[in-house]
Amino acid sequence: MIGKLTGRLDYKALDHVMIDVRGVGYIVYCSDRTLASLPPVGEAVQLYTELLVREDLMQLFGFTSLVEKEWHRLLTSVQGVGAKVSLAILGTLGPDGVSRAIALGDWATVKAAKGVGPKTAQRIVLDLKDKAPGVMAMGGTVSDALAGPDLDGLVEPVGEGRAAAAPRKSAPKSVATGAAAAAAGALSALANLGYGPSDAAAAVAEAAANVPDAGEADLIRAALRLLAPKG
Repeated sequence: MIGKLTGRLDYKALDHVMIDVRGVGYIVYCSDRTLASLPPVGEAVQLYTELLVREDLMQLFGFTSLVEKEWHRLLTSVQGVGAKVSLAILGTLGPDGVSRAIALGDWATVKAAKGVGPKTAQRIVLDLKDKAPGVMAMGGTVSDALAGPDLDGLVEPVGEGRAAAAPRKSAPKSVATGAAAAAAGALSALANLGYGPSDAAAAVAEAAANVPDAGEADLIRAALRLLAPKG
């Protein structure tokens, strides 16, 4: 199994690239979003890869993050979703967008991808909604995902029997940056506070959709407001 390639970008085509790894050229198919994020031809490049093997076909698919790779694996496990459709979804929504749409059960957003009909979009959401929390939690480093954020002394009461995390005084240097890392940290915090994975993922996804540039602490507060008992 080829899990990652590091080499020189030899050329870019409409749906694939060639990566030269010590004189061996690997053709790797990518989403539009991934292709647009790659460096110019001739420069160093690294992609996580998934190898598709059939009786008459071998193809490599490339991803800039493990989250994107995992969503591709899960999407192609859904009946009627092949690699082409999976790349179309990831190219349209990005891995963070896929996480939000599936966590929220938003099949209409999934349907926006080329080649995805309403029935397929609904099947994707139904089959993968329980998988969204685990994939969203991959946004940070492995140690951060396991340990979760430090909530000691940073909790204040909200509603009945629940607590909210206030902003951290300082963030560990090992925490990854970006929307995926913020969502992963927020999910870990909510899990530490006793919320179920599906409820936490839906709340974090909705909070991230409302405030796309929110940091981890802001996501935690917004998600807790969404999870607080109504009335």
